[in-house]
Amino acid sequence: MDERRFTQSELSQFNGKNGARIYIAYQGRVYDVTSSFLWQNGKHQVTHLAGKDLTDQLPEAPHGVELLNRFPVVGRLSEGD
Repeated sequence: MDERRFTQSELSQFNGKNGARIYIAYQGRVYDVTSSFLWQNGKHQVTHLAGKDLTDQLPEAPHGVELLNRFPVVGRLSEGD
């Protein structure tokens, strides 16, 4: 099975609004964080929004990438889109 590729535009549709799943990207991987109670309604700690690439924001978080490893990777973020 081929890995799904997401453009930035496609990723933005997975924002947790109106019942949409909650996806975020980090270093090219797209994670499904829908099951996390910390991502209710597509927001995390009132600072981060779902449907976005959070690569630049994770270094400021009180946790590291190991937390993301708890969630399924559902695809890759296409570069330059």
